[in-house]
Amino acid sequence: MDKELTTVEHLTELRHVVISSSIIFIVSFIVMICFIQQITPFLTKGEMLTMLGPLEVVRFYTGVAGSLSLGVSAPFIGFQLWRFIKPALTTTESKAALRYIPAMFFSFLAGTSFGFFVVFPFVYQFLIHLGELHFHMLITTKEYFSFLLMSTIPLGFLFEVPFALMFLTVIGIVTPNDLKKTRKYGYLLLAIVSALITPPDFVSQIIVLIPLMLLYEIGLYCSKHIYAKHMRHESQAN
Repeated sequence: MDKELTTVEHLTELRHVVISSSIIFIVSFIVMICFIQQITPFLTKGEMLTMLGPLEVVRFYTGVAGSLSLGVSAPFIGFQLWRFIKPALTTTESKAALRYIPAMFFSFLAGTSFGFFVVFPFVYQFLIHLGELHFHMLITTKEYFSFLLMSTIPLGFLFEVPFALMFLTVIGIVTPNDLKKTRKYGYLLLAIVSALITPPDFVSQIIVLIPLMLLYEIGLYCSKHIYAKHMRHESQAN
C-alpha cells in the first residue's frame, strides 16, 4: 500500500512538473510572438531573406519564438526537474546539481552568444562570398534559421563542458586521471564538432577549436582542484 502511494505521489509530482513547465513555456512563447517583429531584425542582421510561401512566414515566426521560449524557460524547467529527482539523489549530488545547473545554463548562454556574434557571422559571410563567385545567392529564411541554429546551439552545449566535468567529479563518476587519459579523445571529438559547424578551411576551424580546447583544459583544472579538496576532507574525516 505504501509502495502504491509512493508511486502515485511520484506520478502526481511529475504531472506538476510537466504542467508548470508547459505553462512557463507557453507564456514565454506568447511573449516572444508579441515581440517577434522586434526580434526578427536582430536575428537576421539586415540580410534580405526570401520566403517561398505564406505558410513559411508562420513556420519561421513560430520556430524563432519556440527556440527562444525554450531557452528562456530552461532554468525554470531545470529547477523543476531537480526538485523531482532530488529524493533519489544523495546530499552531495543534490547540492552539486543545485550549484552547477545554473552555472551550466549561463555557460550555455555564453556559448550561444559566442556562436551568434563570432562564429555565425564569420562562417555565414565566408560561405556567401564563396557562393557569389559563381552563383546568384538566394537565401531563404528556413535555410538561414537552420544554419543559425547549427552554428550556435552546439557551441552552447560545448561551453558547458567545464561545469559538466566539475559536476561529474563532485558526484564521483570521473576523476582528473580519467580526464587526462581521455584528453586526446576529447580533443578529437571537439575537432570533429568544430569541423562540422565551420567551413572547410583551417582558419575557421581554429577559431572554434581553440576556445573549445581551452574549455576542456579549464574543466580539467577545476576537476583537479575539486578532487584534491574532496580527498583532503576525506583524510581529515578519517
